[in-house]
Amino acid sequence: MRTSIARSLSRHTLVWVLGSFIVVPLLYAVVSGFKNTGDLTTDPLGLPQPWKVSNYTGILGSGEFWQQIGNSVMIAVATTLITVAVSALAAFAFARYAFRGRELFFTLFAAGLMFPPAVAVLPLFVLLRSVNLLDNPLGIILPQAAFALPITIIILRSFFRTIPGELEEAAIMDGCTRFGFFWRILLPMARPALGTVSVLAIVTSWNNFFLPLLVLADPKWQTIPVGIQQFQGQYSTDYALVIAYIVLAMIPALLFYAVAERQLIGGLTAGATKG
Repeated sequence: MRTSIARSLSRHTLVWVLGSFIVVPLLYAVVSGFKNTGDLTTDPLGLPQPWKVSNYTGILGSGEFWQQIGNSVMIAVATTLITVAVSALAAFAFARYAFRGRELFFTLFAAGLMFPPAVAVLPLFVLLRSVNLLDNPLGIILPQAAFALPITIIILRSFFRTIPGELEEAAIMDGCTRFGFFWRILLPMARPALGTVSVLAIVTSWNNFFLPLLVLADPKWQTIPVGIQQFQGQYSTDYALVIAYIVLAMIPALLFYAVAERQLIGGLTAGATKG
């Protein structure tokens, strides 16, 4: 009895300690955003005196900030739709069809995980310039979707292979086509896995900094990571204002993760238990 209580207390203590490493810096950043630069340098750990709400309200009233949020959301959603649609079809073929060279093609897709995007910067830039996709959201969406395909196909293929073959045979005997089985039966059953890869694709796109910086020179298409860098360069001496901008830029991602956390964990758990 005492051993179980001690283990429970140790686990709870460990969770609180690890959680504090995440929560404390976030709270410090939020409070620091209400300060002015003088308070932040002279008393970095103290409370704001006075609370400078204008740091946050000024940014929230900026049309440029909301434009960057909108660009990031649009690019992330489009990237996710393309990634999940293409990966689901490819994973269905790899999981349910037997054809010559299947494992070789799948290995080539899996090898994409070892291919760092930074290596493709120069040829990617030349390719996008040749097809007139610079300063175009498609110049971000299509490469991001391509780089996200390997991990997405691997996750979906593993999940699709857990669906019993007898279920597909029964559906075909009832007059369902292969695509009908994929669309009407397989995809609804794979909702946890689809949710997982969608969350991963959205978060990866939202945090992408280098590719938008390389492709999008027009300020009207800038995403929020690039906007943070530009804002920091413009107000490099006003540390509190920069922190406030960073905090506000984090809120959409934190809210999205809070909503999608159960779906993400549920999808990973389902894949682990079924695999």
